[in-house]
Amino acid sequence: MQTTPLSQSDNPDTVIDSPTLELTRDLIARRSVSPDDADCQTVIGKRLSRIGFKLETLSSGGVTNLWARRGAEHPVVCLAGHTDVVPTGPLDQWHSDPFVPTERDGKLFGRGAADMKTSLAAFVVAVEQFVEKNPSHKGSIAFLITSDEEAAATDGTVKVVELLKARGETLDYCIVGEPTSVNCLGDMIKNGRRGSMGGSLRVQGIQCHIAYPHLGRNPIHQVAPALAELAAIEWDKGNEFFLPTSWQMSNIHSGTGAVNIIPGELEILFNFRFSPESTPENLQQRLEAVLRKHGLEYSLKCRVSGMPFLTPPGELTAALSAAAREVCGVETVLSTDGGTSDGRFIIAICPQVVEFGPVNATIHKLNEYIELTAIEPLKDIYLQTLVKLLKP
Repeated sequence: MQTTPLSQSDNPDTVIDSPTLELTRDLIARRSVSPDDADCQTVIGKRLSRIGFKLETLSSGGVTNLWARRGAEHPVVCLAGHTDVVPTGPLDQWHSDPFVPTERDGKLFGRGAADMKTSLAAFVVAVEQFVEKNPSHKGSIAFLITSDEEAAATDGTVKVVELLKARGETLDYCIVGEPTSVNCLGDMIKNGRRGSMGGSLRVQGIQCHIAYPHLGRNPIHQVAPALAELAAIEWDKGNEFFLPTSWQMSNIHSGTGAVNIIPGELEILFNFRFSPESTPENLQQRLEAVLRKHGLEYSLKCRVSGMPFLTPPGELTAALSAAAREVCGVETVLSTDGGTSDGRFIIAICPQVVEFGPVNATIHKLNEYIELTAIEPLKDIYLQTLVKLLKP
């Protein structure tokens, strides 16, 4: 398929003089595979410093984080996001270089186009335009940007939040630029997320020749009834804001690769996505009760990577919903489904945290893209939200 770099495109959908599009191009062209920032934050920081932001670069474990703030008063509106992207996958299955922003069929292709370099560009341009028209705006505007969201998420936003908390700094509103829209820009706001607890289960057996099973103990056979029971459990019913807790296996590994050996051990990786109706401690207790019931010899390790959080309908959801309605003519719905985000860390210092961004249909996929016609409206929604929250 013929592709055309944006700088050479004559497609009428392309807004050549759009500062949001230009910045999006620049960010996509930077190979910021997690946790490498590839100087994306330097580009963003230079633009913010020109309009009065005080910048702090915070490094931890090879991760680059940017904290930038304009103003010293409340309310504080924080715009949060990540410059890192997931790996590209097989390059020969991309229709154009994932790090060359390319237009095709009215879309902007490139790794990070939807998740979430367009959101970052839209944040920056929205703030530039807001400050130009409202240089004496009330309150403060802040940026919290990390290069460690798509990987371990241990040295990124969580470290910045810890520092701000230690300094006694709090936020009032936070918009995380994650791609939340489903069918069209503006149709969904994430106002919370379920918690996440991952785990590793090792079931011990006794290895032996497969022709003499009485001399061994097959962990695959042993664990199968327990897995069937675990998969059928209703852990909770959720509530009006959250889907029920789910338990899913992601990996099962056992055996030496030979067809004539009963394995001596089996490992299962699993994950709970849990609502506030359950706790990590209770879920682990119920899981282990099933394992003991089936007489398994096992070891279990669990790690909570995020607790559930919720921002009830309020000033922030109202402002963002109204902005989406004005710009795109759509009614937004509030949702807490889907994966985790760095909102789970920011909620510790901010009572109102939401996620809002482009359509998420191609995130983490080959040939990731955003509709060209969605780029300026996304910026305008962020801009109008700032107007509603901070205009004098």
